[in-house]
Amino acid sequence: MIREAIGVGETEVLALEDAKRQLGIDESEVVEFEVIQRAEKKKFGLFGGAPAKVKVTLKAGPAETAEEFLTNVLKNMKLESVSVNKKEIENGVEFDLEGEDVGFVIGRRGETLDALQYLTSLVANHADSSYFKVTVNTGDYREKREKTLEILGRKLAFKAIKTGRKTSLEPMNPYERRIIHTSVQKVNGAISWSEGENANRHVVIGPDPKFKRYPRNNSGYNRGRGGRRPYNNNSVKNEVNPDRKPLNEGSLDGLYGRIDK
Repeated sequence: MIREAIGVGETEVLALEDAKRQLGIDESEVVEFEVIQRAEKKKFGLFGGAPAKVKVTLKAGPAETAEEFLTNVLKNMKLESVSVNKKEIENGVEFDLEGEDVGFVIGRRGETLDALQYLTSLVANHADSSYFKVTVNTGDYREKREKTLEILGRKLAFKAIKTGRKTSLEPMNPYERRIIHTSVQKVNGAISWSEGENANRHVVIGPDPKFKRYPRNNSGYNRGRGGRRPYNNNSVKNEVNPDRKPLNEGSLDGLYGRIDK
């Protein structure tokens, strides 16, 4: 996004300072400018003469562009009560939304918040050639959502091992699918993959066909009198393995690549 102002003054220096004041920047800041008209002195001190005119052009950075877009969207949604707090980070920016009406911004399962982040990211990255990461959050909503998805992924992974059946989850965005995949990958005996296209793409969790299962040995077990089951060294242990390598379900760009843009 480009901002510009034309300053007027008795000299080119004064005209430049006037343009900077209009743009709200410090007079000592170095900017690119164009002299539209040079100052002309009056002839004999009485006739003619003209002031100098200088045009200063500022190209807003991706953070400023994203903030302006986000603020305008909230205004058009009639959510002027929601404030936008900006925190610039390395190669990116984080926006935290506050206010009584933030529930409308979150939407169903965070869908509105995700859409707002996606659009803001597109606008920010259109302003610059390099990639600029944009995060739109409200309070600790995204952290809570991530924790919920991690628990869900582990729960369904253990269910898949126990029942031997697969479970299809609801459609999710790439970021949330990645959280589910990562959670399932830590459980021995379960795998996950994605199915569907575009908005219908979702995660499926099922038993790992390569995982070796040992049959239970029920010999000597007294079912009638409630005796204890004897120790079976071959029983399957559904342990969490933090060192398990990620399962490659296809293109790494779709699952583990950059998904914010």
